Parts: sequence; C-alpha cells; structure tokens
Amino acid sequence: MVNDLVSAVNNVLWGDGQVLIVMLLVCGVWFTVKLKGVQLRHFTHMFALMKNSNTATREGISSFQALCTSLSARVGTGNLAGVAVAISLGGAGAIFWMWMIALLGMATGFAESVLGQLYKVKDENGEFRGGPAYYIKQGLNKTWLAVAFSLCLFFGYGFVFSAVQANTITDALNNAYQIPDTWSGLAIIVLAALIVVGGLRGIARFAEFVVPFMGIGYVLVALAITFMNIDAVPAMLWDIITKAFGLQEAGAGALGAAIKNGIQRGLYSNEAGSGSVPHAAASAAPNPNHPVSQGYIQMLGVFLDTMILCTATAFIILLAGGSASEQMEGIRLTQSAMSEHLGTGGTDFVAAAICLFAFTSVVANYAYGESNLHMFKLDNRPGRAAYTVGYLGMIFWGAQAALPEVWAMADMALGLMTVINITAIVWLTPTMVSISKDYFAKHDKGERPEYKTGDCEIQGKSEDGIW
Repeated sequence: MVNDLVSAVNNVLWGDGQVLIVMLLVCGVWFTVKLKGVQLRHFTHMFALMKNSNTATREGISSFQALCTSLSARVGTGNLAGVAVAISLGGAGAIFWMWMIALLGMATGFAESVLGQLYKVKDENGEFRGGPAYYIKQGLNKTWLAVAFSLCLFFGYGFVFSAVQANTITDALNNAYQIPDTWSGLAIIVLAALIVVGGLRGIARFAEFVVPFMGIGYVLVALAITFMNIDAVPAMLWDIITKAFGLQEAGAGALGAAIKNGIQRGLYSNEAGSGSVPHAAASAAPNPNHPVSQGYIQMLGVFLDTMILCTATAFIILLAGGSASEQMEGIRLTQSAMSEHLGTGGTDFVAAAICLFAFTSVVANYAYGESNLHMFKLDNRPGRAAYTVGYLGMIFWGAQAALPEVWAMADMALGLMTVINITAIVWLTPTMVSISKDYFAKHDKGERPEYKTGDCEIQGKSEDGIW
C-alpha cells in the first residue's frame, strides 16, 4: 500500500502530471526575468565574492563553509548514479536538458538563498539558522505551511535522502569488492555519527576540507579521459544536441524521456528550488553583510554541481559508448564506463568516488534536518538525540533496501518540498526584487553593499537584531 501511495504521488509530480517539471521551468524563467538574467549578467561576480569568503563569526559559519556544506549535500548520487540513470533512461539528450534546468536553476537558487539569509534566526546557542520554513513563517505569516515544509524536509533530508546515499555506497562497494551491505551500512553509521556529533560547525569544517579535494580530483580525472578521447568529443556533443530535440529519435516518446529524466535528475543533483540549500545559506555570516551576497555564493554552487561535476560524469559515460539502455542503470553504468577508460582501476576509482561523494551528502543532510529543529522548539539535547537516532537508523535501512524503492521515496519527498518552496519564493517575489535592487544599486555605485533593517521594503519582518 505504501509503494502504491508513493507511486501515485510521483506520477502526479514527475509522471503524467509533470507538475514539477512545469513548476521548475516556470520558476526558473520567472526569476531569470525578474532578476534580469543575474546568472549571466553577474556571472563573474560569483567568483569575485569567493575572495573574501573565509570569515566566520560566533553566530555564523563562513560563506565558503556554507558553499562547501551545500555542495556536500548536492554532490552525491545525483552526480554519479543520477547522471547514469538519466542517460540510461533518456539517452544522451537528457544531458542537454540537465544543463538547461541548471542554467534556469541558478536564478531560482539565487532567490531562495537570499530569502534564507534575509529571514534567518538565532537558535538557543546564538547561532544562525534558517531555511524555507523560516521565510514562510516570517515573510508570509503562514505557520501551517512552514510546518508542512519542515515535516517534508525531516522526511526527505533528515531520513530518506541519507538512505539513498547509503544505498548507493553499499551497491558500489558490493559491486566492486563484494562487501556485504550490512557491514557497509554499519561503517557508514559509525563515521557519520563521529562527524554529526559536532553539529553544524563540525559538519562545515569537514565539508570545507573534503569537498574541494574530491571535486577537483574528480574533474581532473574526467578531463584526462576527455583528452584521451578528444577525437570522439565533437561527435558526442553533436549526439547530445540532436537527441535533446529528438532529431535522431523514432518518435516523441524518446524525446519526452530525455526531457523528463534530464530535468528530474538535474534537480535531484543541484537541488535548486527544492528548498534545501537555503539552510546552508542562512547559517553563514555573509561577507559583505548583505543577504544577496549569499545568493551569489549558492548560485555558484548550482553551476559547479551540474555544469561541471555532472557534465564530467556524462562525458565519462558517453565517451565509453554509454546510451539509453535498461540493462545497466545507476552507479554500475558509471563504473562500467570508467573501467572502459581506465581498466580494472576504473571500478576502484568510482567506488572510492561514490563513497566519498555520497558520504558527504549523508553528513550534510543531517545539518539540514537539524536546522528545522528550532521551528518545533526541539533544538535542545533530547530533541537532537531523538533526531540523530532516527537519522542513523534510516541510514542502516537504506544500506540494504532495493534501489527502485529508495529512489521512489526520495523523489516523492523532494517533489513535495519543491512544490511548497517554489510556491513560497514566488509569493515572496516583491521582497526578492526589492532587496536585490538594493544590492545591485550599492554595488553599481562602487559601494560595499551592507544591509540594515529598513533599507528596503520587505514582506513580513526579519527577526529583531539579525540585521
């Protein structure tokens, strides 16, 4: 009965109803227009802000730590297994649509991260917390909708998504080294527990160290493989473009599969619009001290995740001859492609990469759930203990569950979160436009953009003393 319910909800969100595909595309276009193409117009400004992004305070982590924490959650199964699923079900054309949803998603990610930062609060330890539940409650005064989002997030990021990541780790290890799922699951639980016990700051320090290392290493290997097969690159790119528009397909069904799977896995990877990243954005002490600066930082995260890391995986698979096929899905298609390029060492490399990529997601997912404990007045020792036990228990379950079952539950949780979040951020468009214009005007004058309460008109009100 549970599987039937999950299937019915996903069919409305992702399947025949295509509610999310329409919502994500419309939202991306909406904010691209409202912000006048900020992701293209201010593309270099994203990188410029990274120069002074290492400053943390007693209240908040640094902007760089916030970026790495969000990338920890983004960079996982979506980049390795998710891209493989998109190609196996939608063909090479799915990659083009993954790029398109990322380009539009950069504007959406900008908007939700600015709102997360603007409406942030302080928890019982005096540290910044925030996210969609907080901007829904404070900006829209819709407590019931804020609670609904928090419950979806607890179900998704607090529990199910970590199960998805654990499932991918155990499958990769079992395929490469025949390690039993039970032992892999126990190892993940122990390592995760050692990190999350340090709370958000402990997770941020872990992410700051690991994410740059694993991201740069993976891209370098992908670049090496691309240069090894440089003669095949033009044909591969042509294949992506022509199949994206059904120019080589027998019918509209294959075109629909490319669009659906490209957008679905693109969202699952970069998370733009889902409402997850604002939690990391809200936890930062921005530099300069303006909510919009975090919009740029997290917009860069969407670009790095999908346009760089997902593309790296796609090139590895397509240059090995991977295509639409029902015979090999998920991480095993990526492992097979890497073995084609690097021999037996390819399987070992992907097993190591997926373990690292997915494990960082497992840890960051905990931080997102923890950020919502304050909404229910549970940001205390008993509340955190109960949440941690449930989180670790779901990791163990996910390590041994069937892949289709886990993916389906993850899709449902992500879909419900996205519907609520997109509704909220579109509702908050006047605030988004107003505060962005404030930043743009100060920046264009050559001033250092700083925000103080009352500088511009916003919906609702931010917490006293935050700005």
